[in-house]
Amino acid sequence: MKKANQTLIDDLTQDLQPIRPVRASHGALWVAGAGLVTIALVALLLGFSEGVNSATASPFFFITNGLLAALGGAAAWTVVRMANPQVGNSAGPTLWSTLILAIIPASAIITQAVHGGLGEVMTDEHGLDCALQGTAFGIITAAVLIVWLRRGAPVSLPAAGTLTGFAAGAIGTFAYGLACPIDTLPHLAIWHCLPVGFCALLGRFAVPGLIRW
Repeated sequence: MKKANQTLIDDLTQDLQPIRPVRASHGALWVAGAGLVTIALVALLLGFSEGVNSATASPFFFITNGLLAALGGAAAWTVVRMANPQVGNSAGPTLWSTLILAIIPASAIITQAVHGGLGEVMTDEHGLDCALQGTAFGIITAAVLIVWLRRGAPVSLPAAGTLTGFAAGAIGTFAYGLACPIDTLPHLAIWHCLPVGFCALLGRFAVPGLIRW
């Protein structure tokens, strides 16, 4: 019986191969690399705006883009950790970053509505282009996070997809924002934050099928 059991174990394990552990620190480096590549691509294709080059952009520009960078980093770190199923994986930092960022578009909408300028914001001739480019530049981060998740075993695929979208949208629109010459609060609050929500929604439905195991 002992020999039969040993033979069965040998048969089950003969095709097993050692694999590299999925370390969160490695994933963080992947995301950092994706962010740097995205910024370099923006600089190469579009160039940085004068406000960035001379550090004369409005305070709204630095506040909005700083919060976008924080949200992108928080969401990406959560996604990286989700590749390893474990107790304690939390989207808390992403939630708080999102709530803080949401203050900006909410403030812009209220302010413009009170002063009758909401229609002007919605008809911003550069707005849709900024939203589309911010979304497009998030593709690099999304691809890196999807590859990373496929190496691991995320438990909640919808959550992983949504957070992947949050990270990609925030990092993409942050990178593109370095080239955008418009630094007014209404423009930044609406058209530069829009890609975050759109990418999160897209990630919720598109990413799970790409990382299913």
